[in-house]
Amino acid sequence: MELTVKGTVSAIVFRNEENGYTVLNLETTDGDDIVCVGNFPAVSVGAVLSVTGRTSVHSKYGEQLVVESYSLHNPTSKAGIVKYLSSGLIKGVGEVTANNIYNMFGDDTFGVIENNPMQLARVKGISKKKAMDIANAVSELKQMQEQIMFLQSYGITINLAVKIYNIYKTETKNLVLANPYRLIDDVDGVGFLTADRIAQSMGVEEISEFRVRAAIVYELKEAAEKQGNTYVVFDDLMTVCSALLGVDLTQHGQLVEDTVTKLVLEPTVKTFDADGQRCISLVRYYKLEKAVAARLITLNHDARRIMMDADSLIKQFERQHKIEFHAGQLGAVKAALINGVTVITGGPGTGKTTIIKCIAEILTSHGMRLEFCAPTGRAAKRLSQSTGSDAKTIHRLLGFEVRGDKLQFKYNRNNTLPCDVVIVDELSMVDVSVMYSLLSALENGTRLVLVGDKDQLPSVGAGNVLADIIRSGVIEIRYLTHIYRQSEDSLIVSNAHLINKGQMPEINNHSRDFFVMNFNDFQQVSDTVVELVTTRLPKFTGLPSSEIQVLGALKNGVAGVENLNLRLQQALNPRVYGKSEIHVGKNVLREGDRVMQTVNNYALPFVRFSADGTLADGQGVFNGDIGFVRRIDRVNGLTEVQFDDNRLATYTEQDISDLQLAYAVTIHKSQGSEFEAVVVPLVSGPPTIINKNLLYTAITRAKRAVVLVGGKKILAMMVHNNYIAARTTNLCRFLQEENATHKRFFSEGPMHPKDNDE
Repeated sequence: MELTVKGTVSAIVFRNEENGYTVLNLETTDGDDIVCVGNFPAVSVGAVLSVTGRTSVHSKYGEQLVVESYSLHNPTSKAGIVKYLSSGLIKGVGEVTANNIYNMFGDDTFGVIENNPMQLARVKGISKKKAMDIANAVSELKQMQEQIMFLQSYGITINLAVKIYNIYKTETKNLVLANPYRLIDDVDGVGFLTADRIAQSMGVEEISEFRVRAAIVYELKEAAEKQGNTYVVFDDLMTVCSALLGVDLTQHGQLVEDTVTKLVLEPTVKTFDADGQRCISLVRYYKLEKAVAARLITLNHDARRIMMDADSLIKQFERQHKIEFHAGQLGAVKAALINGVTVITGGPGTGKTTIIKCIAEILTSHGMRLEFCAPTGRAAKRLSQSTGSDAKTIHRLLGFEVRGDKLQFKYNRNNTLPCDVVIVDELSMVDVSVMYSLLSALENGTRLVLVGDKDQLPSVGAGNVLADIIRSGVIEIRYLTHIYRQSEDSLIVSNAHLINKGQMPEINNHSRDFFVMNFNDFQQVSDTVVELVTTRLPKFTGLPSSEIQVLGALKNGVAGVENLNLRLQQALNPRVYGKSEIHVGKNVLREGDRVMQTVNNYALPFVRFSADGTLADGQGVFNGDIGFVRRIDRVNGLTEVQFDDNRLATYTEQDISDLQLAYAVTIHKSQGSEFEAVVVPLVSGPPTIINKNLLYTAITRAKRAVVLVGGKKILAMMVHNNYIAARTTNLCRFLQEENATHKRFFSEGPMHPKDNDE
């Protein structure tokens, strides 16, 4: 229930100065005492507030008002004025001084402080300097509140307003009024529509260079971050910008051209021709792909030759591990030993891990220093377990650290990694930005082995690195097609390959790990998924529910991820007395819940528990990290999450919105992860999503069991739907251009000094 009340702050129960999260007691004019929780940039005992929020009953702390907006008023009574001045917000003013000020100026105290502060020097114990200090402190507090209330007047929530204020401080109002669209770039959580709503209310014309510029930059960022496109065909960009602005930009060609010209000169964007069409890219992504191409070609050609008898060493590995390589595997190992850059790609069960182990053992025996890495923590952990070598996330390998609000790496082009070989697994997940950071940290001569499944979903971020490298034809690619990892009664691997070929999977009653449950009603699908996770699969496999992961194609719907999360939370971790919980958006997180981090937060602190019981401090949680809520401290506004790799991270109220329930997650979010058992609800949806590629990715996440729940017609539709959203990227073209330039340079030979003689 929404409630608006006015009262005086009688006590501050808790305050987190980092994010402004506060628990306070508000004494209303009716004499009631209400507990209020929310983000307040600055508040003190004695302050008079009008607050609006919704009532909530906490199992441990009772009834509370979760504040969504508020306004501040100067206290008017003696008690309120004295409490406010002596609350600690104004340095050097205690209760005695506050009483002396009130006794001299009475109810006009704030009028004197704001309009004639030197009058304060008449009060005993207050010098002229102290008088100005008091006036400045009150002025700063008032400015802060004015900035927050200014933002609230445009429908911005307290949490977001505090985030904006923490970036712009006292310049908030001036900067937003000067250019509200800058919020899109500077503040996480502000999109075009919010900024445009502010701009429109300020009188920005519907068709203006100011507004068109913001739309172009916003849509290019959306294309990169949401669709993975590092450039957009110009005409297509104009279509989406027209829809966003509600204006037909084809009718304003000169304005558009003038705007683009200025963006090119800044430089913010780059225009170019590709396949006979005019295209446009953010300069950042254009340069990233250009640099990635240049580094790959250089690394490929500059590898140090290794003198070895490869055949003998491979046979020695086969004898030691009692295996026999297929011809395709042999070729992959030899290619990695010869080339500067090698790509090894294949589906599940084709021996990628064994090949990595063989390459690693041979190169290590020749005194070479190796590093293993993967894009996610779960993928790195799996690589460590399968190879017996220490594998890190790419970020951890590069030694990431946060300085201010910027992510930086210890290892970069000026301080390269001390290694001779880098092996990267799950390359399909790596976006162009991460690839650039990794390649920049490699010194010339370093060998690079890139391993991945070309048929997996592409990276969540911008670019299409693995596909572009393969398509370019300038790096040696080794394809693995022969299936090894398959027992007689196992169907996961063979069915994954059948689906990848566009063929229906084998379904029989003899399999112990691949099942299809045929239901055409989506409510039955939803009910069955919950039943499988909570009772049936734990009984059949012996696995706890915590090791069974639901992977869905869609978020919405009765059998979508969001609804399944609510149902599974109720079934596996219901509300009970004494178990703390916290509201996050429209959902509730409670102690014991399975959760996932949804964005990269490089600054979030954690402690890691090692096998020997020691603790190590660190920072950084990443998009896709899964764990469980260990503890919720409502009084201090803190939530502890234990992640699967033994990191214990502490979230503030400001960070908690980055978590979501993870009993069920989208298949896209599961990339790079592996789960003991996977349950996949089959639902109808757009063919751009419900396709073979998505189903293949879901099935290949499972180690011991897969259950598909839904109609066989939907299964057949997905298997036969080959749709893959084509990404528009430059890396393939840049690789071919860089390779041609490199060949031309070395075929002609370096220029001799005498060639320059006049």
